[in-house]
Amino acid sequence: MTSIDTRNMKRESLLMMADVCLDGSAQSARVKVRNLSNAGMMVEGPLVAATGQRVVVTLKQIGSVGGRIAWTQSARVGISFDEPVDSSKARTKLIGEMPEAPRYARPAVAPEEPSPWTARKI
Repeated sequence: MTSIDTRNMKRESLLMMADVCLDGSAQSARVKVRNLSNAGMMVEGPLVAATGQRVVVTLKQIGSVGGRIAWTQSARVGISFDEPVDSSKARTKLIGEMPEAPRYARPAVAPEEPSPWTARKI
């Protein structure tokens, strides 16, 4: 597919993290995924790559996917996958990832015992 053909593909706009390892590099770069489709993705981050360079992208729900750098523009990079992926998996939640809601998301509950601290009346 050419870059013109893939622009018509449905893309999921999302904000998640991925690891991108350039061909021949031992370390991967942590990048933000700006959008994702079955054929490719746009990422933003500290990735210095050339058009056509081979990469391996690791997405949490999808796994490792091979591809090539399709374009670069400042800190944003377009990646074309070698084989189509199921991009809808990126939106699914991992069951059992967290045993309970994070503290900030739990409802406020009054303490069971009376507290020595009381509200001051003015």
